[in-house]
Amino acid sequence: MLIGLVGGLITGISPCVLPVLPVLFMTGGASGVRKTGTAPTRRRPFLIVAGLALSFSLVTLLGTLVLAALHLPGDVLRWAGLVVLVVLGVAMMFPRVQDLLERPFVRLGRKSVPGDRGAFVLGLALGTVYVPCAGPVLAAITVAGATHTIGVSTVALTVAFAVGTAIPLLFFAMAGNRVAERVKAFRDRQRQVRIAAGIVVIGLAVALTFNVTDALQRAIPDYTAGLNQALGADKVGGGSLQACDPSDELQDCGTAPQLAGISQWLNTPGGKPAALQGKVVLYDFWAYSCINCQRAIPHVEAWYQRYHDAGLEIVGVHTPEYAFEHVPANVAAGTARQHITYPVAIDNDYATWNAFKNESWPAEYLADATGHVRHVSIGEGDYDGTESLIRELLTTANPSQTLPPRTDVADDTPTNPLQSPETYLGSERSGAGGAPVELHGKWTTAPEYLTAGDDASLTLTYDASAVYLDVGGTGTVTATAGGVTKTIPVSGSPDIHAVVQTPTPQQGTVTLKLSPGLQAYSFTFG
Repeated sequence: MLIGLVGGLITGISPCVLPVLPVLFMTGGASGVRKTGTAPTRRRPFLIVAGLALSFSLVTLLGTLVLAALHLPGDVLRWAGLVVLVVLGVAMMFPRVQDLLERPFVRLGRKSVPGDRGAFVLGLALGTVYVPCAGPVLAAITVAGATHTIGVSTVALTVAFAVGTAIPLLFFAMAGNRVAERVKAFRDRQRQVRIAAGIVVIGLAVALTFNVTDALQRAIPDYTAGLNQALGADKVGGGSLQACDPSDELQDCGTAPQLAGISQWLNTPGGKPAALQGKVVLYDFWAYSCINCQRAIPHVEAWYQRYHDAGLEIVGVHTPEYAFEHVPANVAAGTARQHITYPVAIDNDYATWNAFKNESWPAEYLADATGHVRHVSIGEGDYDGTESLIRELLTTANPSQTLPPRTDVADDTPTNPLQSPETYLGSERSGAGGAPVELHGKWTTAPEYLTAGDDASLTLTYDASAVYLDVGGTGTVTATAGGVTKTIPVSGSPDIHAVVQTPTPQQGTVTLKLSPGLQAYSFTFG
């Protein structure tokens, strides 16, 4: 809960909250009634922010479950919130509209809707469209909601996060309230203040509808990224297996969960499940367009080739991050492109992901021949250490055998501490702590990607030795960096393509021109 609270505070001062701050300031200072000389009540800012925090928490945790149960589109709540914002904004500007909204309450015996109650409704609407930077704490909450793993700890984390992020937002709402209280001009011109507040609310709704806010969020570097790293929030929410301390020695992390909900097997005879009993097993969680996973795959494949005959089995548990990664044909194509020969289990419903309580791509769980998990590795790196533990378990399982020599695969794990973080381009997570991206020409925004239109190009500022673009469709990407231009052909399902490669890490910019129709998902770095 402490990490959730601090993580919420960090998120509440991140660049992604900037679009909503003018609304909080103006509506916090606008009176809920239409009388000149009437100052807003002091509880108005609290109600606005309370409504925002409540609806944001419920949408984050339960939105996916509710929409799936009702068979509704994933963005219906967001659109409902935008409509409510427009209606409330218009009501603040035009008294007759507010009268129409009040009529149902008049019939119930109430003369009007109290202004403070309207403030809470405004906060509820803001919460459905408020998308802060997806820091590590928020990512853990989002995954829990999407994978139906909501428990007491997740709810506690969500509440703590909501309280933390509400504190700085409340500051801006209270600032507007205090200005309206103390400055006589605000009280004497409350009608004008309400009109201005209504315009700001409608302006936010329009900006969110056409993703204008994304440009603001991309233009400002995430000055809170270092705070998130210092917090160590990426360790939040681990299950019993992830509770194993990082170590070069074997531990007993508990019995390996059964593989569950596997819809299809790749690289197995007849597409049947891999035989695991009595074998040392490495469970490798991955997604085929994940650059971190792709850097780890050569090591995993080398272990399979070297030690399979000695009793090692590897299961690549493919759990999707993007919608296109749910398509089995895309997974099969990605498996072939990366020359994976070990069994791949398609876990589209997150059943095995949930069973392992996993939260990361890539993640490896090494089990001995008796079925006990003895080592857990989250993320990239330490391949030599993992291989040593594999060899130790194989020797324990069959002491009489002589193991082949160790593998020799270069470790390409990035070591640049300033390396740019993964940068998403779709509306759902754009601006989520990523590198600055400037768009030019015509683009169409979708939740997970941007579709290039006429004269579509973008400029990315990065700190890395390699830049990769996850892109799909048919066409070309023309990349210009450091005075050098190259053309990259693109075809088929989305996959990552290297647009910049230098011998050493550097700060720079790259401009990409995309053919119309190409879909750009994200940037990753190496």
